[in-house]
Amino acid sequence: MLSILISGGPVMIPIILCAVIATVIIIERLLFFHSVKKGQRDLMPRLRSAIDKGHFEEAAAICDTVDSPLSRLMKTGISYREYSESSIKEAVMNQANREIPRFEKFLSTLGTIANIATLLGLLGTVTGNIQAFGVLGDMGTMGNPAVLAGAIAEALVTTAAGLVVSIPAIIFYNYFISEMNRMITEMESSVSDLVLLLVGKKKNEI
Repeated sequence: MLSILISGGPVMIPIILCAVIATVIIIERLLFFHSVKKGQRDLMPRLRSAIDKGHFEEAAAICDTVDSPLSRLMKTGISYREYSESSIKEAVMNQANREIPRFEKFLSTLGTIANIATLLGLLGTVTGNIQAFGVLGDMGTMGNPAVLAGAIAEALVTTAAGLVVSIPAIIFYNYFISEMNRMITEMESSVSDLVLLLVGKKKNEI
């Protein structure tokens, strides 16, 4: 395997670097989205139960036990429960604007790597072909078979390596974008439910 990578020439260095960075990003994002989904699974039922009883301090404490964007939005809404409905929504939206970048973290980098890896593979193909034609030009129609084979190998290996890095990066990039959009939609729905719950509770108390 090492000899194959070496045969790809200097262009393999940035391709391998892209592969390492993409792998780290993919693992980090998988762990992030898994932890978010795990923490938010039972959050709303527990909050609803506590708020229905008027135990707002308990509801805030429940939010503290879950490290997720939704829990921080919920806690913000609970802390502004004495304000008007519009003020609660504004406070929660301000917090949401601070939380959304957590979902987007490293995704632009992953998308860039998906594009760059393909281009680097194409670059290796071009340089390999240039080298192959240079061999043919310097040594005649047949050229040196060993040198010619090395040039062709560089062209093929870099193309394959670029695609091997790019294809998983594109797949996971689209997956993470889909997960982000789905979770943001769920957060918006949960926040609306919380606001209605807090406003309804305040009206009942009046």
